[in-house]
Amino acid sequence: MSAEANKSSNFINQIIDEDLAAGKHSSVVTRFPPEPNGYLHIGHAKSICLNFGVAEAYKGVCNLRFDDTNPEKENQEYIDAIRNDVQWLGYDWPGEARYASDYFDQIYDFAVELIQKGLAYVCSLSADQAAIYRGTLTEPGKPSPFRQRSIEENLDMFRKMRAGEYEEGSHVLRARIDMASPNMNMRDPILYRIRFRTHHQTGDTWCLYPMYDFTHPISDALEGVTHSLCTLEFEDHRPLYDWVIENTSVPAAPRQIEFARLNLNYTITSKRKLLRLVEENHVDGWDDPRMPTLTGMRRRGFTPESIRHFCEMVGVNKVGGTVDMGMLESAIRDDLNERAPRAMCVMRPLKVILTNWPQGESETLTLPVHPQKPELGMREVIWSRELYIDREDFVEEPPRKWKRLSPGEAVRLRGGYVMTCREVIRGEDGQITELHCEYDPATLGVNPEGYKPKGVIHWVSAEAGVPAVVRLYDRLFTTENPAGNKESDFIEFLNPESLITMTDCWVEPALAEPQRALPYQFEREGYFVHDSQESENRGKLVFNRTVTLRDSWEKISQKNG
Repeated sequence: MSAEANKSSNFINQIIDEDLAAGKHSSVVTRFPPEPNGYLHIGHAKSICLNFGVAEAYKGVCNLRFDDTNPEKENQEYIDAIRNDVQWLGYDWPGEARYASDYFDQIYDFAVELIQKGLAYVCSLSADQAAIYRGTLTEPGKPSPFRQRSIEENLDMFRKMRAGEYEEGSHVLRARIDMASPNMNMRDPILYRIRFRTHHQTGDTWCLYPMYDFTHPISDALEGVTHSLCTLEFEDHRPLYDWVIENTSVPAAPRQIEFARLNLNYTITSKRKLLRLVEENHVDGWDDPRMPTLTGMRRRGFTPESIRHFCEMVGVNKVGGTVDMGMLESAIRDDLNERAPRAMCVMRPLKVILTNWPQGESETLTLPVHPQKPELGMREVIWSRELYIDREDFVEEPPRKWKRLSPGEAVRLRGGYVMTCREVIRGEDGQITELHCEYDPATLGVNPEGYKPKGVIHWVSAEAGVPAVVRLYDRLFTTENPAGNKESDFIEFLNPESLITMTDCWVEPALAEPQRALPYQFEREGYFVHDSQESENRGKLVFNRTVTLRDSWEKISQKNG
């Protein structure tokens, strides 16, 4: 988000303005605290843009901090991917990235402090027993029989937990708060658990790991965070956040503020479900262009500018809801329409032979790189005797108001001449194999005399064109809320046409060495980006469709409705 967007009136800005006016803070410090247990997705983009954008708007700082308290699910691959995604979106952080594990010694000391104050104890209930003692939403919990252990015994057992003298699951450290609290998070929550796992940052130094709800407020306080911006699911955790701050001698008192998370229809943003898609090979990895991950969207051709603009359009509020995928697709269309260079690609080739064009000769034509931006210059295309047009641009028996090619009718080829279809050639199976046409040599850049072409179609020289593979990506699911039906597995709603691979495509010669930073607009087809990774694998140019020129889903829904 831009600084201007973040300074617009929303409830978070109002809170920050009030805190600054009251002298609570002299500057603003935020943080983006992902858990490195998966790749970032479009939902995280809103949090990234908000946290870094707020800091930018108030001339403060935003830290990147990995909340790495669960070594079972975290690894370096996710850390590297998260760094890349944040920087790709256009943000950076002061100094080195931080880790909650950097503070493990201090967090441990604060746990000891709570024990010494009588505010934490070692509990030896099993997980099943603890669940029973915890109570329900309508019934209060019961105190653990180990709640009254002495401070000395708790300190001794906690030290032994750290030393690895107990088995996993045998003991946990719990806060002593209120087992009758209507907020389940305040019923003596677990602060530490034993895990004999190698940590990606601390190795085997620890076998005792703090829980996220204990780590988070302490990490914020140690970093001097002023405003800890979280999504709404943490609203019920805020009393515990504040309790930790109030009952430990942390050096600062950050304020947690919750906002509505970004939910997008026709997709899922659960890391667990996304991981399942990867592990069960429903998609080709975390960076599959159908995935809502930022790395997947980048590979599909989404630009950081379009995602930041999308987050601005969604806005910041406390009301949960689902955003229509069409808004995201509109954001990328608006961005690429302004910036994407134009090119021609024939995906379903039908050969055309210009019978009156000299054999073996060709002509170089020039077309604008972008019709509304002459400053971007011109591109060269080759006109030759044999061309490819799209098979869908020709019918033998045209319907009413047909605006493309048919027998005896004329069309203009984009940037080239007008041609008229004279003969349809079929193969032994009766299928059309090529068209014999005549071009009008007096029509380059001018209208023909005495007749009017039916329309304008795109084309590629069969002699100078470059073969390519085009992958047509679409929405991953067929229903707006694939995870919303409790009686069905979300896998059942995977869209079988989310990827259609066109292997016999032709692109104009300029794309033999495509630009990799920005998608192209394939005229009349959509926006496409060169996939350098897949091109290298196949030994052939590969382009991924970013988005169609228009919202085809809206048309389908209107038709079905």
